[in-house]
Amino acid sequence: MSLRQRAGALVYDWPNFLRHIGGDWTRIRNRDERIVSDGRGVRCEWAFTSNLHLPAVYPSAGHWLMRRALAQWPIAMRETPAALSATPEVTFLIGHRGVERLPNLLATLRSIAGQEGVGIECIVIEQSARREIERELPSWVRYLHTPVAADFDYCRAATFNDGLQLARGSVLVLHDNDMLLPSKYAFELAARARDGAHFIDLKRFIFYLEEAETRRIFDGGALRTDVDSSVVQNLRGGSVAATTAAYRAIGGFDEEFVGWGGEDNEFWERAEEHGGVYAFGYLPIVHLWHRPQKGKETRDAPAQRRYYEIRSIPPAERITRLTRSAKFSNEK
Repeated sequence: MSLRQRAGALVYDWPNFLRHIGGDWTRIRNRDERIVSDGRGVRCEWAFTSNLHLPAVYPSAGHWLMRRALAQWPIAMRETPAALSATPEVTFLIGHRGVERLPNLLATLRSIAGQEGVGIECIVIEQSARREIERELPSWVRYLHTPVAADFDYCRAATFNDGLQLARGSVLVLHDNDMLLPSKYAFELAARARDGAHFIDLKRFIFYLEEAETRRIFDGGALRTDVDSSVVQNLRGGSVAATTAAYRAIGGFDEEFVGWGGEDNEFWERAEEHGGVYAFGYLPIVHLWHRPQKGKETRDAPAQRRYYEIRSIPPAERITRLTRSAKFSNEK
């Protein structure tokens, strides 16, 4: 990091950071970014994800922010959930493929087991040529296998739509297999749904851990806040929620997005068309390291290209097409 960059961060970024870290830390942002608050959380007024600049220059700022956020919204890692319910209000849906990210998934499930204050269930959807992880999952997790050809690229969208068929909750959490959640995450999502929201995104900052720290957690180590991380904001995917009725009403995720990229932004365009979006983030999430998915590093994945191709089609037309698909046209 150059002296000029360090000086710029010291002059332009530290004052805003210090102004908010002791109180409303959700208002911390980069110098050229605009946020809007509803009194509880903040909405980022720009299109795509961004990294918080100050922690990249001064890692101690990232430690401080992570410590502050997780003190208010702690993550509890448990083996068995106290809030497991046969009649859950909240259903977690997690798509998965392969054994490489199995440690990520198992750690993620431990944070879901730490949820409290609202009844939950969790369904893992393994999309693969053969069953590989079923026996590795905790007994409290519901499992669905959706077979595909061995050379078929992973279709995250399809895993969520397939999981919907088993979901019993009135709120769906469409969650990735690499994110640790605060223990009140499901409770807060359910509360916003009771307030009338149909589509909900409560993420404010996502702390991306490095490989060594992630592997330490896999080995049973406690989550630490004095470690370096990349701090990301305005991530449209990763973990979002929708009422089951609203998810069905817009046709779920578009399964023509195969491979990495694009499906989350497209989903939110249809959610905005439907209405009832609550996207004021106030919760922290911790992301576990893994190798980048195929296509992500080049930013030229076929699914990403498809997103830019269909943006010209009005979201209402896309909703009509998807709700006529086989998985949604027969919904009661």
